[in-house]
Amino acid sequence: RAGILREGTEVLLQTRPVDPRDFLRGDYVVLSYDISQVPAGKLKGKPREGRDPVVFVKLARKPDGFYGAVSVHLDPVPVAGGEILIRGRVPSWRWCRECDQFSVHYGLEKFFVPEGEGRELESARNEKRLSIVAAVTPSGRAAIKRLLLDGKPVYDEPLF
Repeated sequence: RAGILREGTEVLLQTRPVDPRDFLRGDYVVLSYDISQVPAGKLKGKPREGRDPVVFVKLARKPDGFYGAVSVHLDPVPVAGGEILIRGRVPSWRWCRECDQFSVHYGLEKFFVPEGEGRELESARNEKRLSIVAAVTPSGRAAIKRLLLDGKPVYDEPLF
């Protein structure tokens, strides 16, 4: 994890509202992103073995500075010109092979915060004022590096 945070390329991701919240797991913010729903593209209708198969989503920076999904692949593909390849899992693939979109989890869906501070961040998330900086390695592994509120850092993830 420290290697991802130290050496990974930074990408800015916009959060989106998530509902419902699980009150039994302590203080954390549940996060979803614009890149959490990706077009199936060439993967539509493809059978896949195993549970929650791994996919690689190609990201590119949009004019607003956030990264957006360009395409989804079963294997790593070349990237160019500032594109990033991020690794995720598709939990719904076996139920939705013919869907036009897939839900992808990147391991960036929870961020633990100091006790009592989760509600304010959830409100900001629901108003689309919360974003993250994720570090992504060349192999596609990702970790949350920084949490931003209104574009300003509020939490930095320590390396250790």
